[in-house]
Amino acid sequence: MWWMLLVLFYGVLKGIREVVKKMALKKNGVIEVLFFYTFLAFLFVFPQAKNAGGLEGSAYFGIALKAFFVFLAWIFSFRAINKMPISLYGVLDLSRVLFATLLGVIILNEKMSFMKTIGLILVSSGLLLLKYRPSFLQYGERKNAHALSGNGKYVLFALFSCVLNALSGLMDKILMQNMSSSQLQFWYMLFMLLYYGIYMVITKTKLSRDIWKNGWIWLLSILFVAADKALFIANGMEGSQITVMTLLKQSGCVVTILAGKFIFKEKKTGYKLFCAAIIVLGIVIGVCEI
Repeated sequence: MWWMLLVLFYGVLKGIREVVKKMALKKNGVIEVLFFYTFLAFLFVFPQAKNAGGLEGSAYFGIALKAFFVFLAWIFSFRAINKMPISLYGVLDLSRVLFATLLGVIILNEKMSFMKTIGLILVSSGLLLLKYRPSFLQYGERKNAHALSGNGKYVLFALFSCVLNALSGLMDKILMQNMSSSQLQFWYMLFMLLYYGIYMVITKTKLSRDIWKNGWIWLLSILFVAADKALFIANGMEGSQITVMTLLKQSGCVVTILAGKFIFKEKKTGYKLFCAAIIVLGIVIGVCEI
């Protein structure tokens, strides 16, 4: 189905975005990158303004709420990704599948079939293996008994981000029932820009004069706009299911793990790739009946 391909495309771009975020943060601070990244993305979607009107008041409120969830999620995720290995963040980010699936079942009344349940169990198992590494796989690495050691606060930041992103995904599905992808993308980016602008004023954060020279932020903005466009269109297609879409979105974890190994030269990524393989298997099983 086309909506599945669009969500898979989103997942891959999302994985690439995590890598680009890490590169962008080497040159500028978290809030600087967030604001300029959002500003550029808004400029890219501004031509859609002519098609963005005509919504009811409740729709604007819904978009503003979704934008607020993402506003907070990005602050948490950027701080986490700036302080922990990209490969660890990529697999940890998969926990959003649990939150999003729960929301899809409870709020949207989507049914959990046998295959979806097996897929979810495998995804959950991959996450548990990441956190609680079996002793026979540690090969004497007693000091690194589990993959999350030493990153406690930032692990919580990543998990908070996952919860908020799951709520945002739920809002996408609800909002796209009454508006076009262009309307949602334009107002969403406008609200995001306002939130970060207000945050910068309150915290007295200043932009570096040479921030526009950070090419990674430009690339990040392009990837963000393209990925979200694909996701919004998929949400508006008949038959799309948030439980399946959430599984497909996690395909980006393979990108982050491979980037951790080959770009950032992180060590001990083999076990993380093993965990990711279990999770990807869960994704394939979860969507194979569609």
